Parts: sequence; C-alpha cells; structure tokens
Amino acid sequence: MTADAVLSRELKSLQEEISDSNKELSAPADRTAASGGTAAPAGQAEGAPEEQQLHGQLREFVNEITEFVENAEKNVSAHPTTSVIGAMVVGILIGRLLGRR
Repeated sequence: MTADAVLSRELKSLQEEISDSNKELSAPADRTAASGGTAAPAGQAEGAPEEQQLHGQLREFVNEITEFVENAEKNVSAHPTTSVIGAMVVGILIGRLLGRR
C-alpha cells in the first residue's frame, strides 16, 4: 500500500507541475493584453492552438497512466502470487538476455 501512496503522490505532483506550467504560459499573454502592449508575433499566435493541443494530449497521457496504475494495483491485489511469479519470470528472462554478450 505504501507504493500506491508514493505513486499517487508522484502523479499528483506531475499534474500540479503541468498545471503550473500552463499558468506560466498563459500569464505573459494576459499581461501583454492587459497593459495594451503590442500583439504577439504571428508565429506565437499560431502556436497557441498547438500548445493547447499539446497540453490536452499531456492531460490525456497523465489520465491514461493513472488509470493504468489503478488497474495494475487492482490486478496485483486480486492475484498477488501470480503477479510475483510473473515478475520473477520476466526478471529472469531479462537477466538472461542482458547477460549474453
């Protein structure tokens, strides 16, 4: 259960970082508009929808990771012995593949 808490905290931390970076990116544009400054160059104006799309994709990615971890937690909780044996087999296979040089 402690690993679950650590993973949940890490995911929340990543979500907060993304949220903070979104706020930082939108803050300069808001200041320029409020101060009556010049408009952003054409390259930046066109980049705004791309940035929004990228942020949307990042949010989806974080949500998918969170869902994957939750499902993995449920599966491991439901079948702990099978999970441990599977992890051992995968570890042995990786060890053998990397050991042959």
